Amino acid sequence: MADKPSSGEILGVPYNFERPSMGRMLSSYWQPGEGMLVEKPFGVGYTLNLANWRSWVVVLIAGALLWQQEQGTTEQSQETEDEPVEVIVDDDEN
Repeated sequence: MADKPSSGEILGVPYNFERPSMGRMLSSYWQPGEGMLVEKPFGVGYTLNLANWRSWVVVLIAGALLWQQEQGTTEQSQETEDEPVEVIVDDDEN
């Protein structure tokens, strides 16, 4: 049986299943001069390059959306607790 490669590309998507080292993990997330997306240090696909300013915009927008969602969830739970509920029971057995 042939050895399977632990890194490469399938349909243009990179993969890497080699055991990650701390240096490789840090260097993969901080690559000055590269684009916004870089290959993941472990697994399949791409990750954000934190040396690129566009990545920080994405992180801030995602954080703001998450914060907004959490605020909406807490407001909804407070509104539903305060409202009275009307229950109508139909006893008609025709």
